[in-house]
Amino acid sequence: MSNYFSGVGNYVPTQTITNSFFKDYQFLDEMGNLLPQNNAIIAEKLKKNTGIEERRYANENQVTSDLGYQAALMAINDAGIDSETIDYIIFAHNFGDIKINSIQSDAVPSLASRVKKLLKIKNPYCVAYDVIFGCPGWIEAVIQANTFINVGFAKRCLVIGAETLSKIVDKHDRDTMIYADGAGAVIIEKALGDKGIYSHLSSSYTYQENDYLYFGNSYNKNICQNTKYIKMNGRKIYEFALNNVPKAMKKCIDDSKFDIRQISKIIIHQANEKMDEAIVNRFYRLFKMQPPENIMPMIISKLGNSSVATIPILLTMLLNNEVENHQINDGDIVLFASVGAGMNINTFIYRF
Repeated sequence: MSNYFSGVGNYVPTQTITNSFFKDYQFLDEMGNLLPQNNAIIAEKLKKNTGIEERRYANENQVTSDLGYQAALMAINDAGIDSETIDYIIFAHNFGDIKINSIQSDAVPSLASRVKKLLKIKNPYCVAYDVIFGCPGWIEAVIQANTFINVGFAKRCLVIGAETLSKIVDKHDRDTMIYADGAGAVIIEKALGDKGIYSHLSSSYTYQENDYLYFGNSYNKNICQNTKYIKMNGRKIYEFALNNVPKAMKKCIDDSKFDIRQISKIIIHQANEKMDEAIVNRFYRLFKMQPPENIMPMIISKLGNSSVATIPILLTMLLNNEVENHQINDGDIVLFASVGAGMNINTFIYRF
């Protein structure tokens, strides 16, 4: 059995933040010491290592569920369905709704239930819940929806991934420049033909790797130490991803029974352009091959890393022919993959 995306949608905030936006930030190291490089050099190094030139921020009055609602509405309209026929709304995020001038994450009630209310869905049997699974959360939510449909628990699901990372960054940590805001969504339902998900795989590495991404204190020791911000060990994450993601991708394609040469595109979490390119190179090396040209579309240079939202945003852009030199056609076989906090990895093979 296979299930397919009958509608896609995204919401990309209108506020464009270039690297020069951070020119007056006071970046510190973990000990609270001022970094020796000026911010122009830091920004240039960021661009070289991650590919990021710009990112998008939500407006001050927008929270994560607002962005998710906009993406969901677009997906529902794209599918041409009645929202009352949705059986599950699964919302992937990591930090809840954070309002301006607040230091608290608000996830009660769930963001999925908030989107359901905004959509004015009255059906009580439309079940709404959230998934917190790091950056791979949207893929994990898709896998769950796919399973619900396969076992007969649902006929149609709405899967959302949204984040407003700009609201939980430490402005004294240069990693602030990596993060972005955005949302993406799909409607998934049973396919009549050969479209849809053919295999999937998920894994959680928690024994030694659990704290590579975490909530920690500001590098500015004069700021309230009870307020926490997103922190990461970038080198550890890079090494972990290169060692483990390609193997997961290989197992998924082996399970799908497709040949590696049949893969048309690889849609990977837009975390770091250099890292993603290295992952794909190692993946093809497992098959003793070089990656085909144009196999991996990237949007991180203009949209930054919006965690769970990066893949559904990119998917929507590809299907709407909004990514230069990349398109998806009927019959194309696409590999989706993500890695992030947990540390979690997941992947699935999809035929369009």
